[in-house]
Amino acid sequence: METDGKKSVWSRGWHRQLGLAGAMALMLTLLGACAASRPPDYGDVALMDTKDASPPPQPNAPGAAPPYDPFEPLNEKVLTVNEKFDDWVLWPAARAYSKVVPPPARAGITRFFKNVGVLPRFANDVLQFRFVQAGTEASRFGINSTLGLLGFYDPAQNWFGLRQVNNDFGLTLAKYGVGEGPYVMLPVFGPSTVRDTIGKAADGAMNPISYLAPATAVYYQYAAEGFQAVNQRAQEEPLIKQIDQFSLDKYGAIQDAYLQRRHVQEAEVRNAGLQLRLFQNSDDQRAESHSSYDW
Repeated sequence: METDGKKSVWSRGWHRQLGLAGAMALMLTLLGACAASRPPDYGDVALMDTKDASPPPQPNAPGAAPPYDPFEPLNEKVLTVNEKFDDWVLWPAARAYSKVVPPPARAGITRFFKNVGVLPRFANDVLQFRFVQAGTEASRFGINSTLGLLGFYDPAQNWFGLRQVNNDFGLTLAKYGVGEGPYVMLPVFGPSTVRDTIGKAADGAMNPISYLAPATAVYYQYAAEGFQAVNQRAQEEPLIKQIDQFSLDKYGAIQDAYLQRRHVQEAEVRNAGLQLRLFQNSDDQRAESHSSYDW
């Protein structure tokens, strides 16, 4: 019976991974089809070309192409569903949570979840050849998990100046020239693009719980993710209130805010590649100067 139980655990784990791989393959096919069916815009900038370190045009900026949003009617319906979910489920839970948990504690919980989410950031730093930042992430995790009491505090930044830089597989795809594709509004998860949706799936696959823990551990993972969502919703209430009060076009405001943030992050990834190239060029120049002296 124990052997059968182990087989069922592993089979469920493999089924989850095969389903994830199938979804990623489908989205990759969709991304390729969309890229082939339209002219390139700012989302299709080849970020491996680091000759121009200027950031890509921002949405609604002068001279910028409008966001590529062929699914806008569907996206607006999904946004409506997300708002209903927020009104009926997420915000009531976050409001009750805010009354019990004070802001300093909520900030500490946010830091805790960022600390335990180190693996995707570290892996994507390595995939992007940002080895210094990868080392910083590893050091931050060690310091904050010990001196920072499992990450509830951040002595790595406050005492040692080691700053966390958000990273994900969507930015890794961008670094290697993959265009962002159409803008999409995901149920519950919110704004994204086809490329970033693939990135979310890949980052989720990096979670070791999917491979090492028993199948029953996935329920604890879901509970932790739900708790994290409630804590994040409580932290973001001032921003959401501003969007509700001052945005005439809520859909456009959310879209612009998301795309602008992602384009800034893409520019940072590209500039990191430029710095690496300049560093390599300086090494080559020093090597040539030393060889001339030897000659």
